[in-house]
Amino acid sequence: MRSLSKEGLLRPSLSRRRWEWDMKKIRSRSLPDDVAIFLTDSLGELPDKVQRALFVLSCFGASSESAFVESQGLDRNILKNLEIAVAEGFVDKINDQYRFAHDRIQEAAYNTIPAHRRCIIHFKYGIELSSLLIGDEDVIASVLFTAVNQLNLGGPPAVQDVSHYITAAQLNLRAGKKAMEMSDYETAYSYFDSGLSYLRKKHWQEHYALSLELYSLAAKCALTNGDHTSLKLLTAEVVAKAHFFEDKLDVLYFETCELAYSSRLAESIEKGLDILSKLGIEVQGTNVEARVQETKDLLSSHTDDEILNSKQMTDPTMIIAMKFLGKLETGMTQIMPKSVPYVTFKIIELSLTHGMSPVSPLGFGYYGSYLAKQGNINDGYHYVKLALSLLDKVGSRENAGGVIFLCTQVKKYVEPLQAALVYHHEGYAAAMASGDNTQAVINLLALNSSSYFAGTNLQRMQEQCDNTIQLCEERKQLIFMVQAQQVQRSLLKLIGTGEEPKHSSEGQNILASNSSVLRSYHYHTAYVSFIFRSYDDTIENIEKYFALQETTWGEILFLAHAVHAFHTGLISFWVARKSKEQ
Repeated sequence: MRSLSKEGLLRPSLSRRRWEWDMKKIRSRSLPDDVAIFLTDSLGELPDKVQRALFVLSCFGASSESAFVESQGLDRNILKNLEIAVAEGFVDKINDQYRFAHDRIQEAAYNTIPAHRRCIIHFKYGIELSSLLIGDEDVIASVLFTAVNQLNLGGPPAVQDVSHYITAAQLNLRAGKKAMEMSDYETAYSYFDSGLSYLRKKHWQEHYALSLELYSLAAKCALTNGDHTSLKLLTAEVVAKAHFFEDKLDVLYFETCELAYSSRLAESIEKGLDILSKLGIEVQGTNVEARVQETKDLLSSHTDDEILNSKQMTDPTMIIAMKFLGKLETGMTQIMPKSVPYVTFKIIELSLTHGMSPVSPLGFGYYGSYLAKQGNINDGYHYVKLALSLLDKVGSRENAGGVIFLCTQVKKYVEPLQAALVYHHEGYAAAMASGDNTQAVINLLALNSSSYFAGTNLQRMQEQCDNTIQLCEERKQLIFMVQAQQVQRSLLKLIGTGEEPKHSSEGQNILASNSSVLRSYHYHTAYVSFIFRSYDDTIENIEKYFALQETTWGEILFLAHAVHAFHTGLISFWVARKSKEQ
């Protein structure tokens, strides 16, 4: 319309108070079918400086605030030229923000410069913006992401000054770490991956620290995002190129996590124990009672205030060793429950002698759970509350999801069950914020089971369960996905839909090899069969459940202990009475 008006083919008539047009000339006018081509032609009629201003604007997306353009030091005349573009209808200005009137206009403006030149310009803008990374932290974060995005739109081929390869890698590292602070692990991974692309040959020799940090953090993000293929490649590179065993510990830890997530718990535990042994830390034992007494004696010489105000652990190797111990607790709980107390006591011992680490609250939480499981609910409750208080003292909440989950299991025996729903929501949020997929999923599983016994509507529970399974699938949490499907199966039966969850081949393998998961499966099957008074199915599954109980209950307390005891008692009474009648 604007083009037709400029050419006089569409004009206002003041005397007739209406628009007039020449239809024959309009129809005879040659117009391109493609809107982008038409807009490009229209852009070509603008002054060169205005075209340049539109191109600059297009480099930063669909819109930019005028204050941003003024503060970045790119082109001081750009605002004046953008005002011309506003007058011509190519750009809208709303609340001091310039926005392209249509995305095809942005595309056309962007394409006024050849692709190879655009890359160089993007990289140039990124370098110029990076010089402004001083001052207010919020402003720095915004400028940092903008600058690094510009660098990466240019990419390594756009580098003209050799020193800028390392500059770009360092800025990507900085942006990735900032994205991790914001719990955006997918974006963080993209920055670390881009940072790696700027590293040149011999980077392990010439820029060892930068290379190690980029690879290690990229591996962490790959694990969190469920990208196990990238994790394996990154881990292999660090293991092959790192100078010292201690420098490999981070990626080796991620590797043990990946093994656990992939339902290879035995391998994960074996690897963790082997690495700890190399660090001089042994956790196996033969006398649990003796270790319990040693721990009680050790704790008796420390008040709660002394524990809460203990020094922080500073030895990097000891800090990562504690992470391996924390991961062992989770894995052993499922397939080696009798070994869990030895790990718990080692965490407490190291915490009291070397200082508190982010894993320390987990150790105190397990200790409280152990005491509660032995029948001492009051002392157990005391230590789980101490563990939760420690979370705010250790300088990191990276294990908050696991600590909240574990401590809530004991608190359910003391506090109203409905309160546990809030705790597990908090645990899930804390775990997701730190990128701990396992504890996020475990909190959701506990939320689902607690919701049922707290009287939550079954349809609402079904939605919760579906969300849990989806997260398990996205983050490759196979073991917990199978467990969530068992709850889902019970819900579907009770709702009456007649549907059956579909187990993948991996899920079938987990049922066949993981006694903890298999026990849970037989419990749920026996429970539903009992509800619907299916005698043969009930007795078959309750017998299999009891056969597995001795090897899977372990030494820590869960709400499931009480729930299973209650339901299996009802089932056993019913089966006995039914058998007598028959």
